[in-house]
Amino acid sequence: MEEKVIIEKNQGQALVTENKKDNTKKLYIESYGCQMNLNDSEIVASILSKEGFNTTTLLEDADLVLVNTCSIREKAEQTVRKRLQKYNAVKKINPSMKVGVLGCMAERLKEKFLEEEKIVDLVVGPDAYRDLPNLLEEIDAGRDAINVILSKEETYGDVSPVRLNSNGVSAFVSITRGCDNMCTFCVVPFTRGRERSRDPQSIIAEIQELVDKDFKEITLLGQNVDSFLWYGGGLKKDFKKATEIAQATAVNFAQLLDMCANAFPKTRFRFSTSNPQDMSLDVIKVMAKHQNICKYIHLPVQSGSNSMLKAMNRQHTREEYKELVDNIYKIVPEMALSQDMIVGFCGETEQDHQDTLELMEYVKYDFGFMFAYSERPGTLAAKKMEDDIPQEIKKRRLQEVINLQQKHSLYRTQQHVGKIEEVLIEGESKKSNLHWKGRNSQNTVVVFPKENYAIGEFVNVKINDCTSATLIGEAIDYSENN
Repeated sequence: MEEKVIIEKNQGQALVTENKKDNTKKLYIESYGCQMNLNDSEIVASILSKEGFNTTTLLEDADLVLVNTCSIREKAEQTVRKRLQKYNAVKKINPSMKVGVLGCMAERLKEKFLEEEKIVDLVVGPDAYRDLPNLLEEIDAGRDAINVILSKEETYGDVSPVRLNSNGVSAFVSITRGCDNMCTFCVVPFTRGRERSRDPQSIIAEIQELVDKDFKEITLLGQNVDSFLWYGGGLKKDFKKATEIAQATAVNFAQLLDMCANAFPKTRFRFSTSNPQDMSLDVIKVMAKHQNICKYIHLPVQSGSNSMLKAMNRQHTREEYKELVDNIYKIVPEMALSQDMIVGFCGETEQDHQDTLELMEYVKYDFGFMFAYSERPGTLAAKKMEDDIPQEIKKRRLQEVINLQQKHSLYRTQQHVGKIEEVLIEGESKKSNLHWKGRNSQNTVVVFPKENYAIGEFVNVKINDCTSATLIGEAIDYSENN
């Protein structure tokens, strides 16, 4: 991502992939929200490809329109409803077009969606995509279709996702689903279910497919990757009930990361998202051990105030978080950290806000994702707490957090100036077709003149200048400096 300071992250995009010549139906799919949603859209495209659908970027040509939704913030849901209005306008011209809502918003609203949005023909939760062929038959028979049943298993471990809008360089591989942490502000446990992990061998097999297709970088995905625990299947909460053999042979996230790095030494690995309460220093030691594991962690904290952390049901204190950060920097000094931060949570005082700013000064994050709190229906905060911070105060506090993050982002990028760093070329710079853009190990965007390099190459780049979001340099033969 070229912008390091992000306030909202729900830009939808029409997703497209290679067509199969025998497929005659057209699928238009948009994805909103997190990387898990994008990966899920790739799974949906794979399932529907076997049902005769090719993807299209032209809404007007679609036989089936699907929107993969996010419920993490109110604005994300408002965006989806506006898109449904657009679909409705097209459907009046093409009445045979069918419209479906996928993902977290579908799971949250269920049958209510069919009542509120008359244009919607099917509603499908994140664990029910395998049922899409049956649901489409229901629609063809003139009936509304809905499936929002949450699973107790990793639902799509044997589905090979279709890579949508791929640059052919980097790809996502899902390793866990769901979350057990029950933060009071968050809908994820209700929309994606309890934590369950994927068989490591199926993860390795999917990575092998990508490596065979010449992908160079893999991001291991989960709502909480640090909770990865494979003991033969089932929910993580049931691990204590597993047999002694299953417990003895269980694979945790540090072990999985080590397996991936060892099995594919020429492939770069990233992972997202981490949770401070679940992160083990064993993971950091594995990162230090392998050059092909990128030195970057997205480590959401949400607040720097202990009272807010307690109200949010975050299972760590600011002191424990600082200790974790200290240990990370001790083991991997070049590590880059990013944050999620919520301002204006229920009952947040000015001192709580100052505690957040102080924590940011302590860590000096490379970049961050910052939001003003918005109440989400169904969460404990919505049921038991008052959203009592005025909007003007939320707006002011958010701006102060953003301003401080911009300062720290510039500080962090300045540390790279003068260094030679390995960059994986991902495509053209947005601002110049004469320059490539890629990312270094710390996930910072780097731009440099194209010369004779190509997308997918690893290039040594000398960093000459920077902004708060981007490193600017020139490709260089490393031997010139030895």
